[in-house]
Amino acid sequence: MPAAPGPVLPDLKRPARGKPGPRLVTVVASRRITPNMIRLTLTGPELADVRPKCEGANCKIFLPGAGQGRDDFARQLKDGPRPVVRTYTVRHWRPDVQELDVDFVDHGLEGPASAFANRARPGDFCGFAGPGPVKLSEFYADWYLVAADMSALPVAAAALEAMPRDARGVAVFEVTCAEDRQQIDAPEGIEQHWLVHPHPHRPSPAQEGMIRALDWPEGRVQTCVAGESGVIKALRGYLHQERGLARGDAYVSGYWKIGLVEDQHQQEKRRESA
Repeated sequence: MPAAPGPVLPDLKRPARGKPGPRLVTVVASRRITPNMIRLTLTGPELADVRPKCEGANCKIFLPGAGQGRDDFARQLKDGPRPVVRTYTVRHWRPDVQELDVDFVDHGLEGPASAFANRARPGDFCGFAGPGPVKLSEFYADWYLVAADMSALPVAAAALEAMPRDARGVAVFEVTCAEDRQQIDAPEGIEQHWLVHPHPHRPSPAQEGMIRALDWPEGRVQTCVAGESGVIKALRGYLHQERGLARGDAYVSGYWKIGLVEDQHQQEKRRESA
């Protein structure tokens, strides 16, 4: 059955500013990389124009309806109505084989994206749009602060892996269980801390508490900080108002909010920024 009708967005028919519209891509692999994280590998000839080194950039995943056929979904991507769409992060991009990895936090069958990731098998399909700009594309700081919950682990890991090998700083991760810890190819000078918060839909002060307890360094600081909006709001205030960190040196972004689905969260962010 096709996805329920929704508003037709202009970029489904005429991509803005020359950007490609949603591409139809195929799942070539699905694996659980930790107890609460599923990695889907996507491929398709329409990914040929994806730029190299886009790890850490946002992308949009368009989800087919239950039982929807590939041809019908391809028509819907082209002509509308807009399918269910969620925002994710490019974790790995291998242009030589046109394979792209996207990591999904596992919420079981509770949300449409998590349900899709749980059920996806090789040969299944979805839509892909993007990627957007990489969050940290230049590294010029004396010290780096990285902080993320499960939703932001892909952008944090990509930033750490792209850093100069002599980079120094601290990374604070909050995961659902100890087994959700991932191996990240971070510089040796980045001190990693893994906090366990088994109830992610309850507020947690742990990241803020650890960051406030850090010995703030001399010199210029860059950040890559993302996750639940309540935590991010507190950290944004601390970094900008109390520490005086320049906005151009700080990527600080709320990726989701307790109690809201993505569409509601995006509406709230637009209201707050207006």
